[in-house]
Amino acid sequence: MGRSIDTKCLHLEEDEGLFENYGAISFPIYQTATYAHPGVGRSTGYDYSRLQNPTKNHLEKVVAALENGTDAVALSSGMAAIALMMELFKPGDHIIIDSDLYGGSIRLFDNISIKNGISITRIDCYKDDIESYINEHTKAIYIETPTNPMMNVTDIEKTAKIAKEHGALLVVDNTFLTPYLQNPLDLGADIVLHSGTKYLGGHNDTLAGFIVTKDEELGERFKFLLKTIGCGIAPFDAWLILRGIKTLGIRMERAEKNAKALAEWMLNEESITKVIYPGLKEHPGYEIMKKQSRGFGAMITFQVESKEFALSILEKVRMIKYAESLGGVDTLITYPTTQTHADVPKEIREKNGITEATLRLSVGIEDVEDLISELSAVFEDIKKER
Repeated sequence: MGRSIDTKCLHLEEDEGLFENYGAISFPIYQTATYAHPGVGRSTGYDYSRLQNPTKNHLEKVVAALENGTDAVALSSGMAAIALMMELFKPGDHIIIDSDLYGGSIRLFDNISIKNGISITRIDCYKDDIESYINEHTKAIYIETPTNPMMNVTDIEKTAKIAKEHGALLVVDNTFLTPYLQNPLDLGADIVLHSGTKYLGGHNDTLAGFIVTKDEELGERFKFLLKTIGCGIAPFDAWLILRGIKTLGIRMERAEKNAKALAEWMLNEESITKVIYPGLKEHPGYEIMKKQSRGFGAMITFQVESKEFALSILEKVRMIKYAESLGGVDTLITYPTTQTHADVPKEIREKNGITEATLRLSVGIEDVEDLISELSAVFEDIKKER
């Protein structure tokens, strides 16, 4: 019987040769660029840290194990992971992407992928007939679930079957839920992506990205691309992510518990016109989430009554930080229109439901009563100023 995911956050299944590192409980940082060889044709297994580094490789094994994959590559950022993944494709290939994605992903697809001759079709994967958009050149379907920031939920298993029937890859960005709550490879996905900067690191102190797969040929392809392009993670950053993953389980559980309580509170706040959290039973993706994940995550998107109200919230929060990013121990509030989705064309933002009154909350691990108290005080102050 395999170990639970909580234990896998701390220990690999196989013996890693602990005493080769002098019994160090914290895996060492191998801060080296190159390696000496015992002689011609003889190697320690490491040649150059662009591809191979013991700290980086240990991290890759941990993330692959958490996603139930066979291989992973650790990269310098989440965007580096997406960019490297797109190097699988060539001019003339067609990719179907979800309409509602992180703004940086959309920026890459619109400004880099299309320029490189890749055809992109943008649809609402959670509700559109995906199969009707597939053509003879379709090589992949790319989704987030839940999406960023509108929390749309796509059925991974159903989408994977469609992709396989047409010889296409299913790529899933699993950043929002992490391998602690969702494992897309187990549901038929071919490639899983992560911005490790977010929940895997968990402390907003470093950048990282991951590509995970079960297919050995794909794994080798990604290693070759990584060696060629040179966007791998640095040893110290790899160590920070390893340290963060050790507490992934308890952080996710606390943050999700807080998010559920906050979402319920928001439903009764008169100045909030819409609360989007997949853990609410009225969310259209609630049942799919129950089927394909072990939780609902800690991201909430909500609408307030006006742009002016939204901006006032951002001016007044203090313990809750007005900042980009997500997934850390601190609660962050983000304004998608000018931050995460600023480069997304306005018409696409509006079609997806992102308005100037939309806010996104990454719920942290503070005492939830303190979070509710601050938001209550902020809302009351704004109302008094009218």
